[in-house]
Amino acid sequence: MSIKTIHTEKAPAAIGPYSQATIHGATVYVSGQLGLAPATGDFVDSTVEGQTRQALENLKAILEESGSSVESVLSVEIFLTSMADFATVNNIYGEYFSTHKPARAAIEVSGLPKGGLVEIKCIAAV
Repeated sequence: MSIKTIHTEKAPAAIGPYSQATIHGATVYVSGQLGLAPATGDFVDSTVEGQTRQALENLKAILEESGSSVESVLSVEIFLTSMADFATVNNIYGEYFSTHKPARAAIEVSGLPKGGLVEIKCIAAV
């Protein structure tokens, strides 16, 4: 079994003992992305809008480094600290997944790393 670890400077470094993504066969598994700026590791801002856009940009950068793309995403999981933010996150998500509609789950959680408001992970074809 061959597993390749992915890292790009265009997304924030992992904040724990994990990688940004791993590839096995023709599938890439992207770790949950927060709205952190790649250069600083800090949140881009305190709003769910800003954090969602940055989380999706981070996801996109990792997919591209993996040889994949948003159009090749098979499944997405979105973690929200408040389901009251679902419509806002959903609208921004729709900008990235306008024609391609992967399987998806949106889950409310009691907390996220570093106090984030949203975290997004995915599985994609390579």
